[in-house]
Amino acid sequence: MAGLTAREAKVLRMRFGIDMNTDHTLEEVGKQFDVTRERIRQIEAKALRKLRHPSRSEVLRSFLDD
Repeated sequence: MAGLTAREAKVLRMRFGIDMNTDHTLEEVGKQFDVTRERIRQIEAKALRKLRHPSRSEVLRSFLDD
């Protein structure tokens, strides 16, 4: 998750259950960060936009080739 802020990476990990036992709802993540679920949704959307950017596509493509 290079290129993301620590907060963005943590939000994505929690939302999608990466390196965790389970995924979390927007509400649960919001409570963890003491922000609204809408703010978490915005952070998640921005992080996903960053990961989809063409400049990062090569890094992500390496996962698909394995």
